[in-house]
Amino acid sequence: MMNTRKTVVGVMGSGAAATPEDCQMAYNLGKLIAGEGWVLLNGGRPAGVMEASARGAREKGGLTVGVLPGTGGDQASPYIDIAIVTGMGDARNNINVLSSDIIVALPGGAGTISEIALALKNGKRVILLKFDTGTLFNKYRDLKQLIIAGTPEEAVPIIKKELLLQAVKK
Repeated sequence: MMNTRKTVVGVMGSGAAATPEDCQMAYNLGKLIAGEGWVLLNGGRPAGVMEASARGAREKGGLTVGVLPGTGGDQASPYIDIAIVTGMGDARNNINVLSSDIIVALPGGAGTISEIALALKNGKRVILLKFDTGTLFNKYRDLKQLIIAGTPEEAVPIIKKELLLQAVKK
């Protein structure tokens, strides 16, 4: 039987500290993800990159999943279709990463860095979108597990290529 599971693209980045430019990039990325028929997964809260990417995907008719840190679905962005309530706080980052086929990380802080680290540790591909992590993950850049993109439009072909490589390995 053919696998018909939808591709899940995790979008990670800053919440309340996100800049307007980061939010615009996240919004555009969300639209592009939905346009490809992929599911957008993020931290689900009504803030920053999470809200903007979900809004972009939703406005383009895409499906959005939010993995929430708290114990109530009422904490979700109004642009989240499926709220997964974990009650796990920051430990929910592991669910975000492991439930995604590929990760796109926009500028963020310690939470975003932890998601990148968890993804890399678990063999996931991570695309950094205008996010300079310095030399922290150079080993993974060298291994081509961490890839740089300058715009959402540059990220989509990279996602397609990486998903194709994953399919070939299976």
